[in-house]
Amino acid sequence: MFFRRKPPASPYVKQDDPNTYRLRLRTKRHGDVVELRFTKSANIGTRDEGGYVFRKVFVSSDHFDRGEVTVVFDGRYNVTSVEVDGGDAVPVSEWT
Repeated sequence: MFFRRKPPASPYVKQDDPNTYRLRLRTKRHGDVVELRFTKSANIGTRDEGGYVFRKVFVSSDHFDRGEVTVVFDGRYNVTSVEVDGGDAVPVSEWT
């Protein structure tokens, strides 16, 4: 009745605790897996359009493949989109 439904969680971003998120990426060039850890207090900034955004340039340690990731959050820190240039996001269900 007065309960709000929680939006579905992103299949790519895992929330470790209320302040910490993790994301794994696979580079397009060599398929290296890169893991990023980011927090609300240190890495996520506000957007002009409202909500929050995390942007990061990543480099794989094996072949030095480069790319950029952008994660967009709404006002309640729910992930609304994940965009990766130079790679693909790895779904949490495939993490081992």
